[in-house]
Amino acid sequence: QVQLVESGGGLVQPGGSLRLSCTASGFTFSTYAMTWVRQAPGKGLEWVSSINSDGGTIMYRDSVKGRFTVSRDNAKSTVYLQMNSLQPEDTAVYYCARGWISTMRILLASDMDYRGKGTLVTVSS
Repeated sequence: QVQLVESGGGLVQPGGSLRLSCTASGFTFSTYAMTWVRQAPGKGLEWVSSINSDGGTIMYRDSVKGRFTVSRDNAKSTVYLQMNSLQPEDTAVYYCARGWISTMRILLASDMDYRGKGTLVTVSS
């Protein structure tokens, strides 16, 4: 069965960095785009970044451009999110999802066919 397992979250001070990982299994990872989404406390799911199957096409929501970098290693079935210059407003549970999403609207669970359980990122001094 499809499994997506995120890791790398934690507590970081403003201006700090974290690298999230999402390891996939149960499907042919190299043929799917992958997406990072997040949910801040009390808010809806929002799209963060997507990367296509070979890593050649990438998109970010405006608020993370220049600070976050998405990448993937198809040999390891893993997608990464390098997050630099973190701010308190980046505090959220971060999820990886299978497929391509690129929208600024609040996401529904049905927008993603598979999503991991998430990893919590807390940005606080």
